[in-house]
Amino acid sequence: MLRTNTVKQRLAGTGESHGLFCSIPSPVLVEMIGCAGYDFVVLDSEHALVDPQQLENLIRAAEAVDLVPFVRVPESDPGAILRVLDAGALGVVVPHVRCRADVDAAIRAARYAPEGMRSLNGGRVPGFGRIELTEYVRRANAETMVIAMIEDAEGVEQLPSILDGGGVDLVLEGAADLSQSYGVPWQTRHPRVRDALARVHAECRARDVPFCALPRSPEDHREWRAAGVRAFVLGEERGLAARALRAHLDLHRENHE
Repeated sequence: MLRTNTVKQRLAGTGESHGLFCSIPSPVLVEMIGCAGYDFVVLDSEHALVDPQQLENLIRAAEAVDLVPFVRVPESDPGAILRVLDAGALGVVVPHVRCRADVDAAIRAARYAPEGMRSLNGGRVPGFGRIELTEYVRRANAETMVIAMIEDAEGVEQLPSILDGGGVDLVLEGAADLSQSYGVPWQTRHPRVRDALARVHAECRARDVPFCALPRSPEDHREWRAAGVRAFVLGEERGLAARALRAHLDLHRENHE
């Protein structure tokens, strides 16, 4: 059933929010992320193969541990936006936003009239009738976040017009794909990439739109916090698990030697 979006509340105030990307479609893993104390999870249906029933159960797992569930949908797929929100996601991460038309299409799919034209439906999010449907429409529009991922040079250039039209609740940087867009694949610390991220943050700040950073080191985290950023995606669970597994093995090998 529809819940309060505590991440949206924090960003409207002075609080910070920390999340993780999650690509392994395991409800237990989602529960672990919530129990570890993260505020939100970005369930990945862009790069990962997740069937609709799996996704709904991942969202249920997040709800069970008070973890705000967002879903990264495939690029230019309004149908996917509808389905993940009907499954209970409290926000959609829209990849490769390059122009205002991309945002307009996402808003139309994600919000009910008069803000959009999301297809009307009952089901699990209105609590199978526990929330009166006209009240549900109002609350869903208030709680659902449209999160634009800026990961192309074109998106950086078009960001003023992307944001000036309104409707974007959070901008998430994508330094990896951005590096490729600038011709320096995987060089996420390249000066061109860092300058682009600074431009994205500045445009967001000028328009009072929250910006979410993906710090790749504690130093990055400190720098973004000092710049006023209050939302962070701290990596992906696969990378964290792989590094922890290697470190665990290395530790025991060193002790044995």
